[in-house]
Amino acid sequence: MKLRSLIVAVLVVLAGCVTAPRAPVEVPQVIVPSSTWQQVDREIVEASQSATEQTKIYSRGAMDYWRTRVYELTEQNFIPWFSSYWTQEWLSMKVSWYTISAKGEQDETEKRLAAYLLEQYQEKVLAPVAVEIDPDQILALSMAFYVDILKEELQKISQRHGVPMAQLNGRVQKVPAIALGPPAARNASLYQIVHTEPLNTLPAYNALVDKVHKAGGDKGVDSPDTAMAPVARRASRRMEAEMAPRGAASAVAAAAGKLAGGLITVGVAGVRALIQANDRPDSEALIRSSLGNTFDKAWLKMVQNPTSGVMAGTLYMAGQIEGNLAASAQPPVGLQAGHVELSPGQATIQQITP
Repeated sequence: MKLRSLIVAVLVVLAGCVTAPRAPVEVPQVIVPSSTWQQVDREIVEASQSATEQTKIYSRGAMDYWRTRVYELTEQNFIPWFSSYWTQEWLSMKVSWYTISAKGEQDETEKRLAAYLLEQYQEKVLAPVAVEIDPDQILALSMAFYVDILKEELQKISQRHGVPMAQLNGRVQKVPAIALGPPAARNASLYQIVHTEPLNTLPAYNALVDKVHKAGGDKGVDSPDTAMAPVARRASRRMEAEMAPRGAASAVAAAAGKLAGGLITVGVAGVRALIQANDRPDSEALIRSSLGNTFDKAWLKMVQNPTSGVMAGTLYMAGQIEGNLAASAQPPVGLQAGHVELSPGQATIQQITP
């Protein structure tokens, strides 16, 4: 009896295996009216505008933090280094060498000293701050911030209007967000920018960043080299003025013998240290003023310039998306303010307002 039951069970299982599979259930395609698509396009434009405004607030905050850190490290690292006695002695030696190499050309000596000071400023201030944040990072983060907001808004629009996400994705695939081709790889749709992670793996994104850098000139963002010019000019001329007395004192010291000569040399060094100490407040004030003024102008340009600033990438994408949706997001002519659309076969009449 048990054997018979087992055979019956096996036969039932085998019969189930050979049963024809059920046909897949077809989900009917949702028909989205053209008026709904028009509303969707309008809300995408509004979402882009809102995301742009939020990104402006974010990028401004990030730039404020960057500026604060640059000023802090200028005070902590660069100014004390520049004002120290031994740095001034080292700079005097460099000015002497520059002067000899330049064969008396004052401008050349000042340019070389300014370049050296800029190297030190980069090393002591800009590079350490860049470990935390810098304008290039803010440019990239702002673009990613804008795209993240737009991605969330697209999902909300889909749910709000009952438009399947697959159909909405198909629509936004036709909306250009970056158009820098040819080649085609330099172009990207709205769908591509919101579905590519990380964003910098998209060739069109990298082309856009490169476009922003080129718009800012060879140096990308404004550098403080022009701010170093007056600092270098003052330092160079003061140091060159000290060279003649220094050379005369060395000659007198050599003629006076070792003991007296050493005392004279020490005395001259003490006088130079005193002169440098007296000059320090003016030198530091010049550094703060020159660097501060130039840096503030550069900072403002990076915040506000729509083609080379930290918002340039975001503004470009927003302009492309909103521009390409502008026509489809507009209501039909018959539904615009001041018109009433009548039934088919009747004329469309314009309301007359008093």
